[in-house]
Amino acid sequence: MSEPTVLAIVLNYRTPELTIKATAAALREMQGINGEIIVVDNGSEDDSCALISAAIDRNGWGVDGRVSLAPSGRNGGFGAGNNFGIRQGLSNGKIPDFYYILNSDAWPERGAIRALLKVMQDDKRAGIVGSFIRGADGPPHQTAFRFPSIAGEFEGAVRTGVVSRLLKDSIVPMPIPSELTRVDWVAGASALLRRRMLEEIGLFDETFFLYFEETDLCRRAAQAGWHTLYAPASEVVHVGSVSTGMRTWARTPQYWFDSRRHYFVKNHGRAYAVGATVARIAGAALWRVRVALSSRALGDPPHFLRDLTIHALRGVFRRDVSKSAATLPQLTTKDVNNV
Repeated sequence: MSEPTVLAIVLNYRTPELTIKATAAALREMQGINGEIIVVDNGSEDDSCALISAAIDRNGWGVDGRVSLAPSGRNGGFGAGNNFGIRQGLSNGKIPDFYYILNSDAWPERGAIRALLKVMQDDKRAGIVGSFIRGADGPPHQTAFRFPSIAGEFEGAVRTGVVSRLLKDSIVPMPIPSELTRVDWVAGASALLRRRMLEEIGLFDETFFLYFEETDLCRRAAQAGWHTLYAPASEVVHVGSVSTGMRTWARTPQYWFDSRRHYFVKNHGRAYAVGATVARIAGAALWRVRVALSSRALGDPPHFLRDLTIHALRGVFRRDVSKSAATLPQLTTKDVNNV
């Protein structure tokens, strides 16, 4: 069997300095691995391309196509940007065996990419493998999850110990595994994807602009019999939400609500999506009663419950646009190796 090939994709949106740092870290960890790195600029419309291109030239990263820059020409979101990178393939025109997706604000530690690759080689049904991710100041980030459900929406909103104990198997964020573990889905900040899986299930659903796209991909993978795993041996430092501005949201953006609704309608149907939203609204209302009677912090962006309710009511009169597997972006097969 020939040595597997890996195409690493670093997605940039107006974070050129972080992207250069992420690319340098990925390049270090790609040493000894047969593959390349492609930096996708996701329609930044700033000086990102000039700065990244200058860094590639200055550091000699472009020798033999080891690192390249590919402007997508538009900001279609996380899934669309990564799909663009996936479709570029290797510089020799071949399709790699694996794709490593890395956020611009994430930096793989020593052996991180190789640890993911080992999992893929050991488990031929592994389709997606995610890393253990920690903040720059040390604390681990939550990156292993169960699929969202009506029960999970209520538990996550009501934030009450007795409810969490009763619905423990529906809590979306899982306890962080200390060993290689099969999970429902992993965060896309650092993950390895098998090309054969993508050929079967399609690429990221580009209806999702941001959020829920990796949840949907992992769900389609599971339905097709592929495993999603969490590999704590692969450690990655992640600043978190720099390009999205999530940490400083003054209000939850429309695209978050759109992505959430699309996920539920697409995967469970319109009635289930309504049920999930009602459960979340009910849980959030009960939580606000507790907050009013105590000194607890609300913990939600301003106007979250009102915005969720208004979005849900508007959705009643909106036509659903849910992509089937047949209409999802596909990976063109050429020069395929069975890995």
